[in-house]
Order: sequence, then structure tokens, then C-alpha cells
Amino acid sequence: MATVLAFHAHPDDEVLLTGGTLAKLAAGGHRVVIVVACDGAVGAPNSRLDEFRAAAAILGAARAEHLGYADSGYGSVLYDDPPGRVRFARADPAEAAGKLAALLREEHADLLLSYDARGGYGHRDHIKVHEVGARAAALTGVRVLEATVPRELAVRAFAVLSRPGLVSRSTARAARTAGTPRAAITHQVNVRRYAARKQAALAAHRTPVHGTGRASRLFRLAVALPAPVFGLVAGREWFAEPAAAPGPVLDDVLLSRTG
Repeated sequence: MATVLAFHAHPDDEVLLTGGTLAKLAAGGHRVVIVVACDGAVGAPNSRLDEFRAAAAILGAARAEHLGYADSGYGSVLYDDPPGRVRFARADPAEAAGKLAALLREEHADLLLSYDARGGYGHRDHIKVHEVGARAAALTGVRVLEATVPRELAVRAFAVLSRPGLVSRSTARAARTAGTPRAAITHQVNVRRYAARKQAALAAHRTPVHGTGRASRLFRLAVALPAPVFGLVAGREWFAEPAAAPGPVLDDVLLSRTG
């Protein structure tokens, strides 16, 4: 059996990007560890870490950890660090990678799930996850897969969502450089069998579900979808393996195309 450590930026990212894959691994008897860099709060601490731990338990994770940083927020302004906490965007990369490497060694991890170089859609904390994950992998020698989405699919999906105003037009335009070109994706995991668990884990993130704004509207829509429909919408998850050899797209993250 393998140990897989999934490194994410914020609470709820673990569900959105890898929830089905993690549930599938846990159901298969593998040890799943989830680490979030940020606490889910741009300002004062809130309940996001408790929600993260509840969601991780639903997915079957054996351990859920916070790397110790505060959210950096999204947009042109990077606010001052909150009292007693450092925003992840300002974190020393070597220090953060050292923390993550210590967890990888402690867990004797076989695989690290991280992010692509764009961090999906360019969020500064997501880009930092890619950087820190790559450094930690270099320190430990652990194999890495980068969670991502096919860029072509992101463009189409955000164009559709922009029409009823569920995402902004600027977000739809940003999708043109989001994710990874489909040709570079090495793993596409069918997680429809675990869609109900993924949806339940998403519902455990009560703060975004009950919040305001476009993102919360999308969360509420996703949580309210009938399970079969949610499975159709969120029943696949994608990864890119750095320096992968040419070959077929794999359905199992424990398989490698690096030889």
C-alpha cells in the first residue's frame, strides 16, 4: 500500500481538485495525508481549518495538517501580514519547503500531489504551492504529480458560466491561460464512483457554501446538484507528471510515465 500526500493552497481546494482521487485512494486501502498551506482566512482566524478537517475525514484521509500560513488573498493588493501569521505569498520558500519535506519524510510518502506552474488559474498562493512542492520533492526525492485541469475544458466551462454571471468576464478571459494543455496531461482519473463522497466533503466547507459572491453561488449550486449530475460534472480529475515519457493517459495516480 502507498502513502500519498496531497499539498493544497486553501481549505476546499483539496476537494475541488483532488477530492475524488483521494477518496478512491483511501477506499483502496492507501494512506492519504492532506496538507493545506493557508488557514482560509485573509483577516481574523475563522472556522475554515475545522471545515477542512471535517472534509478530509469524509474523503477518508488519515491525517490533515496546516502548514502554518495565512491566506494571501486574490487581486493586485497583497495586504500586510495578520497578527501572528505570515501570508503564504510572503513565506520564505526554503522554510515552507522544509516544513513540507519534514512531513513527507515523517510519512514515508510515495507520492506528492501538488499544482501546475500556473497554480491552475494564477492565484498567488496556488503558484507558491507549485514552487514549494517542487522544492520539497527535490529535497526528498518523492515522485510528484501536479493537479490541474485541461486548458481547453477550462476555457469552455468558464465561457458558459460567465453567461449567467456565475463567474466574471475577466475570470473567463483568464481561463485562456489556466491549467495545462490537454496534450501535456498524463493522468485522467475517473472518480464518478466517489462523486457522492466528494460532494459531501464540499458541503462540509460551510463558510464558502453559505457566503456571498460568485464563488459561493457556485459552491451552493455544486452542493445542491443531484448526485448523478454532480458525478457527470465533477467525475474526472486531471494531473500532469513532470518530465513524463510519451505514452497513454493513465487512470491511476500510482502509475508513472517517467519510467
